[in-house]
Amino acid sequence: MKNKAIQYFSDEYLENSRELSSDNIAKFLENFRLLHGSREAQSKSKLISMKVPEDLLDSFKVKAKLHGMRYQTQIKELMKDWLK
Repeated sequence: MKNKAIQYFSDEYLENSRELSSDNIAKFLENFRLLHGSREAQSKSKLISMKVPEDLLDSFKVKAKLHGMRYQTQIKELMKDWLK
């Protein structure tokens, strides 16, 4: 029998989840579907290293956080959009 991992959520995470608007929940579900529902998302990820000016990266992280996004996810979205 294969053991399954159990995911535990902090009280803070659960409280933040309760405060999500229906628009934010719908956006999360759509992003999850797009990320995990396509063949493109099933490809392996590759760890890369690149030099970015600190002030640019800091600003990017702040803006991503203000929009409720992870900054690395936003970088990948920008890359996908650019390829279209």
